[in-house]
Amino acid sequence: MSMLKELDLSRCSRITDAGIKHIVSIDSLEKLHLSETGLTDNGVMLISALKGLNLLDLGGIHMTDKALRSLQVLTQLEHLDIWGSEITDEGASVLKAFTRLRFLNVSWTHVTRLPPLPNMKYLNMSNCTIYSIRGGDSEVHIPLQKFTASAASFGDIDEVFSSIVASSFSFLDMSGCSLSNLYGLQKMKSLEHLDLSLSRVTDDAIEYVANIGMKLRYLSLKNTGITSQAPCILAGTVPNLASLSLAYTKVDDSALVYISMMPSLRVIDLSHTSIKGFTRAEANSEKVLSLPLLEHLIYLESLNLEDTPLALHALSSASNLIHLGFCGSILSNSGLLQFVPPAQLHVLDLSGCWVLTGYAISSFRSHHPVIEVRHELIQELQPSHIGTSQVHKSRHLPRAKTKVVNSSADSSRHSGIFFVDQRIKYSREKMLEIQDLTQSNSVLHDVQLPPELRRME
Repeated sequence: MSMLKELDLSRCSRITDAGIKHIVSIDSLEKLHLSETGLTDNGVMLISALKGLNLLDLGGIHMTDKALRSLQVLTQLEHLDIWGSEITDEGASVLKAFTRLRFLNVSWTHVTRLPPLPNMKYLNMSNCTIYSIRGGDSEVHIPLQKFTASAASFGDIDEVFSSIVASSFSFLDMSGCSLSNLYGLQKMKSLEHLDLSLSRVTDDAIEYVANIGMKLRYLSLKNTGITSQAPCILAGTVPNLASLSLAYTKVDDSALVYISMMPSLRVIDLSHTSIKGFTRAEANSEKVLSLPLLEHLIYLESLNLEDTPLALHALSSASNLIHLGFCGSILSNSGLLQFVPPAQLHVLDLSGCWVLTGYAISSFRSHHPVIEVRHELIQELQPSHIGTSQVHKSRHLPRAKTKVVNSSADSSRHSGIFFVDQRIKYSREKMLEIQDLTQSNSVLHDVQLPPELRRME
């Protein structure tokens, strides 16, 4: 194979040092992928014979500083992946020999400091402790475009970010970092992708995001300490933001008015929040639907409201919605059949809505054939899965009533609120008790439901 340019043996665990002896005879190789193979230091050192390599992937191999030093002769390297190795700062110091290096992945290693790498574009130091990315040379600035530091900790975050050429820096992933101070980002006005999920960020830090938000296209604040005050701070500062995740936060309906001021949004994730679909000006005032506020977002394609205390019918007003996820919710037949889908809706994901029956799903699909409905029962509803007995049973299924019922239970919480789905009043644990009563999720007419739920038959 004298003309072979690229060889990928990633995750071939039986490739050992003995096999490398054959590979290094292929002088034409330019790209070699050996991640998660059975190599040791001895095998890695043999690779130094391949002087023409510009890409070398040794991720997941427990190589040491000794093996890395042997690779200094590979001066053509532009891409080096050594994640999960035993490399330390001492070994990392030899990286300066790779003057053409543009991509470096040292995640899950003991590296805390990097030597000056003036051509570095893509750097991954996830799960590392980071003190410096330019050695002791304070004059060097790294032209990074993408920096992934997921679950990393920082010695001096201001020093780290001051090492980066701000004008070229467009991608930053600091998900899972314990930091809460974002002062170091104040000059990063070219950022397009910013992931702060699973961090300690609170509303107080969002001002720094707003100051650099002009070019942001992706922002994740998932599972942080923010509240509805965060979208308020961001409103008007992120005109190009296309994707926003606020999942697993304390955001409620009061945030929607500010989210509606982000005109370029295409994807919004509000799953596992307190979005109910309505607000009240005062404690005893009439409810006002909140989701119509999103009608101003003319590019909105995907809205994730999984595991929120929201009635499905409140989403009928989201006229430009293309993909709607309403997963894991307590949705009844009548709740689904009364839903008037937005005109542009193509996908309705109801996965995990276990109260629904096959009858209701089939009826909805027959009325809205252009919408792709996703649910665990869909496969059973295909013609090849429907037997004669099932067809016979379906003729006797009760028709879902579409009357909106006023809740009388728990009036202190729900006074004056009308529910399409009465089950929204009950906890998931309570509803799981009811699930045991059903012989089949597609036939409910023979099941004796508790009195408080019989009205929904």
